[in-house]
Amino acid sequence: MPSRLITALIFSLFSFCATAHNFVIGKPVTPVYIQDGGELLLKNDEIYYQKWNSTQLKGKVRIIQYIAGRKSAKKKNSLLIKAVETANFPQDRFQPTTIVNTDDAIFGTGYFVTGKIEKNKRRYPWAQFVIDGSGLGRVAWQLPEQSSTILVLNKYGQIQWAKDGSLTPEEVDQVIALAQKLIDE
Repeated sequence: MPSRLITALIFSLFSFCATAHNFVIGKPVTPVYIQDGGELLLKNDEIYYQKWNSTQLKGKVRIIQYIAGRKSAKKKNSLLIKAVETANFPQDRFQPTTIVNTDDAIFGTGYFVTGKIEKNKRRYPWAQFVIDGSGLGRVAWQLPEQSSTILVLNKYGQIQWAKDGSLTPEEVDQVIALAQKLIDE
């Protein structure tokens, strides 16, 4: 009987470790350089892609969503996305960043996922959208598949808050309040 309990505890520990991210409060994210996809740029209503590096996250307060290219992952934090829109943060000091892992999309849907991201870039040209076509961010940041991870960074690119999975309404309020506090600093 005790051996079954020990085995269950070991499996619980390993499953927890497997889903844990490597974000450290007060530190920048582990560097990621995305060449397969990259940042979407909008010029004269045309979308262009450029290589993207996580060191570019400095300069503005950011709420970052690293998300699998799946509808189920998108739904996990739709409440936060609406709250960011409603907050109407000043664009000179704040920028939402959405990084979509199209390597973690349902087979055959990559084209549609990319089209949706391009549509969002046109709708929110001031927001930053990045396509991670090889899932490098998920690997470097030790994130689970099929998920949505939220980060809050200060203007120095240092992590102030992080969570993988769906945020509660209270956590959404906490993230918005933290972003406002960091913008006001």
